[in-house]
Amino acid sequence: MKNLGLFLLMLFTVSAIAQKHRLTEYVNPFIGTDGPGNTYPGATVPYGMVQLSPDNGIGGWDRIAGYFYQDSIISGFSHMHLSGTGAGDLYDILVMPTNSRFSKRIPENNNKPFSHFSHDKEEASPGYYSVELLDYNIKAELTATKRTGIQRYTFPKDSLSQIHVDLGYALNWDRPTETHIKVVNDSVIEGFRKSTGWANDQRVYFVMKLSKPFKSFKLFENGNLVSQEQITGTDTKIILNYKTTSGEQIVLKTGVSSANIEGAYASLLTEAPHFSFDKYRAQANDIWERELKKIKITTANKDQKSVFYTMMYQSMLAPTLLSDPNGNYKGANGEVETAKGFERYDTFSLWDTFRAAHPLYTIIQQEKVPDFIESMLAHYQETGLLPVWSMQGNETNMMLGYHAVPVVVDAYFKGFEFDAELAYKACKASAMANDREIDVYRELGYVPAGEDNEDWSVSKTLEYAYDDWCIAMFAKDLGKTADYQYFLKRSQYWKNIYDEQSSFFRPKTEEGEFVEDFVAKEYTKYFSESNAWQYFWFVPQDIPALIKEVGGEQRFEQKLDSMFTYHPLATDKLSIFSTGMIGQYAHGNEPSHHVAYLYNYLDNPSETQKRVREVLTSQYKNEPAGHCGNEDCGQMSSWYIFSSLGFYPVNPAQGTYILGAPLFESAEINLPGNKMFSIKTENYAPENMYVKSVHLNGKKLDRAFITHKEIVSGGELVFKMTDKPEKKKSKNRKIKTPKPNKIY
Repeated sequence: MKNLGLFLLMLFTVSAIAQKHRLTEYVNPFIGTDGPGNTYPGATVPYGMVQLSPDNGIGGWDRIAGYFYQDSIISGFSHMHLSGTGAGDLYDILVMPTNSRFSKRIPENNNKPFSHFSHDKEEASPGYYSVELLDYNIKAELTATKRTGIQRYTFPKDSLSQIHVDLGYALNWDRPTETHIKVVNDSVIEGFRKSTGWANDQRVYFVMKLSKPFKSFKLFENGNLVSQEQITGTDTKIILNYKTTSGEQIVLKTGVSSANIEGAYASLLTEAPHFSFDKYRAQANDIWERELKKIKITTANKDQKSVFYTMMYQSMLAPTLLSDPNGNYKGANGEVETAKGFERYDTFSLWDTFRAAHPLYTIIQQEKVPDFIESMLAHYQETGLLPVWSMQGNETNMMLGYHAVPVVVDAYFKGFEFDAELAYKACKASAMANDREIDVYRELGYVPAGEDNEDWSVSKTLEYAYDDWCIAMFAKDLGKTADYQYFLKRSQYWKNIYDEQSSFFRPKTEEGEFVEDFVAKEYTKYFSESNAWQYFWFVPQDIPALIKEVGGEQRFEQKLDSMFTYHPLATDKLSIFSTGMIGQYAHGNEPSHHVAYLYNYLDNPSETQKRVREVLTSQYKNEPAGHCGNEDCGQMSSWYIFSSLGFYPVNPAQGTYILGAPLFESAEINLPGNKMFSIKTENYAPENMYVKSVHLNGKKLDRAFITHKEIVSGGELVFKMTDKPEKKKSKNRKIKTPKPNKIY
């Protein structure tokens, strides 16, 4: 018995140590909630439909995700939020507990109930959020499943404890168009919220069940009390009345669907059948732990470890689930559609995420990539085009390009299964559309400068040309020779706006003349959220041709050096998106994200290693203001993940990753089929940022890239590190722009 007791003690100790070192403990959901990050700290699961998070209740750029770290009040907890975007929407189904202790109202939050709070009594971890509502002495706790939000409120003794459910609550771009609340019985309410905003036709159907029946309720329409058990209007709200004892807990669970009430009930039935908050919280944490274990890193730097696993976490906050357990969802055509054989996702921030987030998914989310592609193809079948920036079953047409194309083409060449002919048809349709100046681009060979405030003509030309290259590669592999030649020609249209005199891409009129008074560092309407410096490098389909166009390697390298050293003056007028600046390089915005890797094309990898390390260590911090720009639905975090591992997809649809240098001692990517890709360093030290040599599976690698096939097949990549930059190697180390090929 003594030995058995000792064994059990040892087992308990080992278990406690293992629990102590769960990867979820390194995640800091507050990163990005201050500064320009626009992230939210609330509870969700990977790619979940529900993002249950606190709302300060005050609008503005800093509060696009509903919450801003510098604020001191909370106006409730709504069920849906966007992660790191530049446009405010969602905030559906706001819930706020109150009691008789505090009744103050302020115009700043539209006179809604609120409470002060302190970060000292606030906590967030993957799948969990809690805060003390100080004015009411109520503790609020949040957790979630894929399609349900679960809340637990711990009340003090009070004869007038209340739970407010406000469907009229709106913030930033969001505005309700029709809402409905029905009291089913004394512990169940149901309804819907239809709204417009960034996405013009949003629908959320919900069922809310409470662990304790309410004594009575008050139902409001447009602020007026109504004596009914259900109400439909633009602005509806219900207040549930309770008498609570000290420390009494009430749990709410809310199932949602974008299709109908039946789907919301199915969400509750399949995902949240009981009222044990702690079980849901543990379940959510376990789901996150499994996802985070897909990459294990070794480092003594706890802050960097927290940043890495927070970036892993944030890379999985979008896309978000759209279909309910019955497979139904609100389609982009406005009809209720059914996903058969896949789960339908949306919130595709493609102008951002095609660059690194989607390539990352092809490595660590291989089981979800087919559903992402099927979701894009469903959007095509519903609208005739692939999504541009889709959300909640809507096309927002935000930003530019037809960047679902590189995502689809990349998945095709990496061997993911879907209907290739349908996918090609969808890609071609998007490139042959007659909106967003695509028709003029086809006719003139560039998008001419116009009068619109967001003209973006230079950016559109460059991004359309890249997408066309992707279609050309797709067409070639499918044996569509005529299309291949046609789109290959279009992929070179970037040359039509290159100005030899200024050595920049320059806006050009419909008559073929360059726009006068051009200053490359100025932020003008011709470039999307950027200037000519930041967009100069966007020819990822053919960097060698860009080098030649500029005048050769020496001139290109001089220009690349200037990108990082030509700092803005104090008198320069910078765009709101010009954040994370290193010279003209702006890491806070996506067009700059591949630029540091271009030194590899000049046989100067040490400069890439230096610049990437500078960005990794200066632009990401383990603090609320830890993002230098909008997180953008996983793109900013995915850049960090790739770059800290030692490689990055400069051309996101090429199936290759350009080498940098690892930030950590070692890393393991756990792959399907019990495969593992290990990344190791020799002579590791924080100051040893340069790479002396690279070995793949024991053989010296005489090229500056690795392929997707080499990663997903499993193996070992070893970087031998040094503190001195390596001299330029022989010319055969240059990147020759390999063409994509199927890898399976």
